Amino acid sequence: MKTHTSCTIHIIKQQSMSTTSDEGSISSSCTSNLAAGTSQEKKYKGIRCRRWGKWVSEIRVPGSQERLWLGTFSTPDGAAMAHDVASYSLRGATSLTKLNFPSMLPPTARMDLSPRSIQKAASDAGMAMDARIIASRESTPNNEGLNVSVDDYI
Repeated sequence: MKTHTSCTIHIIKQQSMSTTSDEGSISSSCTSNLAAGTSQEKKYKGIRCRRWGKWVSEIRVPGSQERLWLGTFSTPDGAAMAHDVASYSLRGATSLTKLNFPSMLPPTARMDLSPRSIQKAASDAGMAMDARIIASRESTPNNEGLNVSVDDYI
C-alpha cells in the first residue's frame, strides 16, 4: 500500500512540473496569495490550493477516520461548494452556520445519501459552480484575453 501512495505522489509531482505558461500563472498567483497571507484558503472552509494552482476539497466522515475525496476544481468557489454539499449531507442542519455558501445549497444536498452518492453530489455541485464562474469570466467585456473573431481572418 505504501508503494502505491509514493507512486501516486510521484505522478502528481511529474504533472506539476509539466505545466504550461497559462497554468503557471494560476499557480504563481495561488502561491503569491499564500505568501502574502491573503489566501482563498483562509476565506473558505474545507479547501486547499495545490502548488500548480488547482483547488481541492475533502471532508472527514463524522465518527470515523475516513475521508471523502470531493474533487479537484479550477476555482476556490467550486471546491468550497463541494465541501458545503458534503458537509450538509453528512452533518445535517447543524452544519448550516458553518457553510461557505449557506444560501446556495443545491437540492442535491440531502442527508439520506450514501458516502459514494455524497461524493458525486458534491463533485457535481462544485463543477457546476466552476462552470458558472468560468463562463461569467469569459462573457465579461473587460476580459484580458485576446478578442479575435473569425471575421478578422477572412
